[in-house]
Amino acid sequence: MKRGIIINVLWDFDGTLFDTYPALVSGFITLSQQDLERDEVLKWLKIDSKTAFKHYGIDEERRQEYQNLHNYYSKTESKPFEQLEEALSAVDTNIIVTHRDKESTIYLLEKYHLRKYFKDIVSVEEQGFTRKPHRASYEYVLKSFQIDLVVGDRDLDLIPARELKIKTCAFQNRYIEADFYIERYADFNSKVLVPLQQNI
Repeated sequence: MKRGIIINVLWDFDGTLFDTYPALVSGFITLSQQDLERDEVLKWLKIDSKTAFKHYGIDEERRQEYQNLHNYYSKTESKPFEQLEEALSAVDTNIIVTHRDKESTIYLLEKYHLRKYFKDIVSVEEQGFTRKPHRASYEYVLKSFQIDLVVGDRDLDLIPARELKIKTCAFQNRYIEADFYIERYADFNSKVLVPLQQNI
């Protein structure tokens, strides 16, 4: 990588930094009070939770209940993806924008000794922003930090970045539009940061 070039990255949390899908699925199935197939639930949640709620006929007003269940399961079922720390340490500034509440986000970061890598954590709904893919939370971050790249596992994470002309990286999802694609963080430096820096 070129020396002297500063790279600032905005990250999604669930499914991007941490493998929280097992907890998301467990929370959703508990909320539904139905005998649902985990793989099928995961397919809908990977689109977005609003779509999953609609598909299974669950009232949107139960979202806070779902968030509480998700947080409960996350404490034991969620872990950071392998070699994430190496990717974070290669970046100058890391910011999180998440639909998760800030307290549970910090809990997981501190549990795995990753809190030190992040300059800011924006909890979309907790701080009064419209949920992604609305770009308000990204615009808020841009007031304080120049962002060179947005990393997410769902299209709703990358849509605001594309609208704001920021480069994008899709994590473990080749079915969405992005500038870069990676399946594992071992490839983050070579497949994302190096080409990104060459274009700055």
